[in-house]
Amino acid sequence: MKNQIQKDNNVGKNLTLTGMMGVGKSTIGKKLAKKLKYNFIDIDKLIEKKEGMSIDLIFKNKSENYFRKIENDLTLAQLETVNSVISLGGGAFLNSEIRRNTKKSSVSFWLDAPIEELIKRLNKNPKRPLLYKKKLRESVKKIYFERKKFYNEADFKIKCKFLKPDEIVEKIIVKYEKTGNKI
Repeated sequence: MKNQIQKDNNVGKNLTLTGMMGVGKSTIGKKLAKKLKYNFIDIDKLIEKKEGMSIDLIFKNKSENYFRKIENDLTLAQLETVNSVISLGGGAFLNSEIRRNTKKSSVSFWLDAPIEELIKRLNKNPKRPLLYKKKLRESVKKIYFERKKFYNEADFKIKCKFLKPDEIVEKIIVKYEKTGNKI
């Protein structure tokens, strides 16, 4: 019985990252997972692997609704794990079921970067399905302001402006550990 209790005490809540595309959820998530000795789960990469194509192609060939259904199913399944750092897709946290389950199983962090920084980063990556290169600034602003109220429901907001990835990781770990993060 004592071993079972000790074992259970080592089970940590997931740490989930949300925020805009291009904010660095995957980069930060990998570093966090390594530092915490947790599994790293990138929902977008899982979807691409399952579908055998990029998210951009899924949107073009199968529709955003199709993508969102797969995103929902895969995310909910991954949220049932423990000791994981989960990088959500940029739009996943808009889904009320994903938000609700994230709050139950995770300590969530909104990685927030200024719109101008996001535009600079996204300008380098043409494979973002919801962005229109000719109107990148308008697209990013529109998406950011539509999603901001949902991202605000995360447990913590990390302002990434002026911070290097390792500094962001340290800020997150401090906040995560203060929560007690045990199931």
